Amino acid sequence: MRYAYLGPQGTFTEAALRTIPGAAEAEHVPLSTVPAVLDALRSDKVDGAVVALENSVEGSVPTTLDELATGDQLQIVAEIHIPVSFALLVRPGTSFGDIKTVSSHPIAQPQCRRWLAEHVPDAEWRAATSNAEAAQHVADGHYDAALAGSFAAARYGLDVLAEDIHDVADAVTRFIELRRPCAPPPPTGMDRTTVVAFIGEDHPGALLEILNEFSMRGINLTLIQSRPTGAGLGSYLFWMDFEGHVQDARVGEALMGLRRVVADVRYLGSYARADQVRPEIRRGTHDTDFTEAAAWLTSIRSGHA
Repeated sequence: MRYAYLGPQGTFTEAALRTIPGAAEAEHVPLSTVPAVLDALRSDKVDGAVVALENSVEGSVPTTLDELATGDQLQIVAEIHIPVSFALLVRPGTSFGDIKTVSSHPIAQPQCRRWLAEHVPDAEWRAATSNAEAAQHVADGHYDAALAGSFAAARYGLDVLAEDIHDVADAVTRFIELRRPCAPPPPTGMDRTTVVAFIGEDHPGALLEILNEFSMRGINLTLIQSRPTGAGLGSYLFWMDFEGHVQDARVGEALMGLRRVVADVRYLGSYARADQVRPEIRRGTHDTDFTEAAAWLTSIRSGHA
């Protein structure tokens, strides 16, 4: 197995990758951008990929959403939750007073903004494609400090000047494992499904039509995000995560209903939830309820009611 991930070595994405069963022994291929990671999977250069999808502080990662919604199709087969706490990494001998520049990934900086203002108020922030790249820049002498995982310090020969840095406690980043299109993993009863819905023609109630397909079947949406399609102003798609598995009757019915009211639906996978939350299934939406209702309708149509 070969896995691509957002590099260089020492990123939180690599930490997420190492939690996948069997991945610790696989070949890891660090790449510099999320599109490069996904393209490596699409072109068969690797067997799997791991990217960040959502952060509990900053929300969704737009690049990941856009690439998966509109690029050649890939499929989510698992999700990984990683608690995120940053360390301030510096070259040996550096003190707080020496720090004039701090580098990190753009999603990391807002999570530590107040801490940075208090401890290094005069330092200017510099963006990096990943926190590990920021650490690498510090090691090369380009910047004075980096926000990264403390585990990156040894890899780049840096010292941890401060750790457990965050403005919001218990921050978590959600990562996803991707494969080329395949059959989804079997349902566990604690699953999540991801789809993208494309609106054909914008009109009053378009979003309500989408939401009704889930509401009437007792399906809870865990994430909904609108993104431009790139086809012009006013053209949007909706990224949706919701409870349940494509093999669940209520989910299958909802997807068929959704397909009837929008221009297109991209199925991105059904997979076990990392938080192992079991949904509360409303009366009338169990698989047996759909089976009994279908049998009842069949008996009416056949004249044997």
